[in-house]
Amino acid sequence: MGSRGDLTDGQWERLRPLLPVSNGRCGRWRDHRQVIDGILYRTRTGVPWRDLPERYGSWKTVHERHRRWSADGTWERLLQRVQAEADAADGIDWDVSVDSTAVRAHHHAAGARRTGAGLQRGRRARDQECSDVDGTVQLPGGGGAAGEALGRSRGGHTTKIHLSAEGHCRALSLVVTPGQCADCTQFETVMDKIRVPRLTAGRPRTTPDSVSADKAYSNRRTRRYLRRRTIPHVIPEKADQAANRRKRGSAGGRPPGFDKERYKKRNVVERAINKLKNFRAVATRYDKRVYVFVGTVTLAALAIWLRS
Repeated sequence: MGSRGDLTDGQWERLRPLLPVSNGRCGRWRDHRQVIDGILYRTRTGVPWRDLPERYGSWKTVHERHRRWSADGTWERLLQRVQAEADAADGIDWDVSVDSTAVRAHHHAAGARRTGAGLQRGRRARDQECSDVDGTVQLPGGGGAAGEALGRSRGGHTTKIHLSAEGHCRALSLVVTPGQCADCTQFETVMDKIRVPRLTAGRPRTTPDSVSADKAYSNRRTRRYLRRRTIPHVIPEKADQAANRRKRGSAGGRPPGFDKERYKKRNVVERAINKLKNFRAVATRYDKRVYVFVGTVTLAALAIWLRS
């Protein structure tokens, strides 16, 4: 009997053609659907890998598959493909909102080695790819807590997820930083990661119809970036910024435009965050390595897109 969070037949048929296939030299992969269901179960419930139900097979296989696909970008490619399908069907609302959320890091997330260690690739592993010449693959991360996006804020050890969300409360781009990182410093990175491929010929779409954000993003650099890309935006002006502008008189320039009705739609990013945090492995970070946690968040976003 499957779990309520497992892939449906329709969702599986959308993913199946996009998944890696065995090259025939290193044995067969364990059934992708069973393993993905196991990864989804862990992402949804937050249980330790060793406590996965037996119906998903060996926990080591499930964990290893998730770690590999987080490292090589498989989850991100699957997310982009599902986004591309939605865009081709005019299913994306390109009025985008940007925000961030802090995630408390469990003590299991601490203690990663300072130097990125190579991931050993055994030729006899049935669900692994063939080894490189030197038998290892260098993975991202390392450099202590900062290198693994573990920071300190009022909540203690935290990681921050910065994201953009389209009008149907689904994430378009994700960036992970230490918890004390200011929202405005990651705005351009979040926007630059919006990249929805075309199913037919053409460049990926990277420019939304409009952008809204709260006062944390109110600064000259953000507004200059959006004007340079000719993106209409709604960002309320901070009280001290407005006071300084008025103090300078005509030299302070005109106040930035503000559309109250458009700003009401900014709640979609808050709702997108709530949907992501329904996955307990996203609401609390258990993963030591930042690339694995990014894979966990990306998988949660992918599941939301598949279900919508």
